[in-house]
Amino acid sequence: MPPLPDRATAFWTLAPGKGALCQQELPEPLAGDVLIRTLASGISRGTESLVFRGGVPAELQPIMRCPFQDGDFPGPVKYGYALVGIAEYGPANLAGRRVFSLHPHQDVAVVSVEGCRPVPDNVPTERAVLAANMETALNILWDGGAAPGQRIAVVGGGIVGGLAAYLAARMPGAEVTLVDIDPARAEMASTFGARFVTPDQVETGDCDLVVHASATGEGLNTALRLAGQEATVVEASWYGDRPITLSLGGTFHPGRLRIISSQVGKVSPAFRPRWTLSRRLDKALSLLADPVLDMLLGPRIDFVDLPRAMAELSTLPFGCPVVRYQRSVP
Repeated sequence: MPPLPDRATAFWTLAPGKGALCQQELPEPLAGDVLIRTLASGISRGTESLVFRGGVPAELQPIMRCPFQDGDFPGPVKYGYALVGIAEYGPANLAGRRVFSLHPHQDVAVVSVEGCRPVPDNVPTERAVLAANMETALNILWDGGAAPGQRIAVVGGGIVGGLAAYLAARMPGAEVTLVDIDPARAEMASTFGARFVTPDQVETGDCDLVVHASATGEGLNTALRLAGQEATVVEASWYGDRPITLSLGGTFHPGRLRIISSQVGKVSPAFRPRWTLSRRLDKALSLLADPVLDMLLGPRIDFVDLPRAMAELSTLPFGCPVVRYQRSVP
């Protein structure tokens, strides 16, 4: 076996709006550890842009920590949670296999065996970076009590909203509508098996379940308009330090609407007695086998260009940006 690396290069947010690739010491893997040589990582636009601009509220900083975070908000901090690589050192059942870890952007990493999950053979490396987002979408539908035959609307056609619509449309008899301000998302909706409308086309609805994932007050108000009598609206957006204005007049009270939050840090309560976080992540990875989900992958970025890309994140084309660490990935 060649010598194990003793240093790694990782992306750090040094201060709000300023990032850099930094060298750091890599601990020697111990029994029960896995050394991962990174192939690709994904950028979670919403949360990572919030972290990069220093928008994590002080009172929420402890619960906003990601599993392998180093440093503290607002910086210097190493943040991220969508890394795929080859296990070069570790238990025999993982050695040489591709694994997914909720780890920040880093070219080589040492994690506990519990901190990585095998990537199914039928899931390509770059698509596997969507695992954390798929896990979030799965938990959202569990929190909302999604069921076959329901009328379900998803407001906000980003990565999480798109995945929620994709999953909902695969329930027998479900009638799924994706709502977004960008008409270009209509193709994605159709491919995923949902109809598409823009907010100005939305009338008072009769949906059984509405998922809101646009991270705007306007989107949440649209979600309330779509909800039918005594329906549930799942708030899946994360606003950080941004206040929003919400209209709770009209049919909100007579319609007995219910707004609930969804957060991926814990398994949905109805599933928690039987589902561990690892089981849920394994299921999310298995749900990424469908090639149509490549529509959600965005621009490819070389690891060396990551600091510039993070600064320009809001201007990048649609899709989850994929950071590449080697010239070719399986």
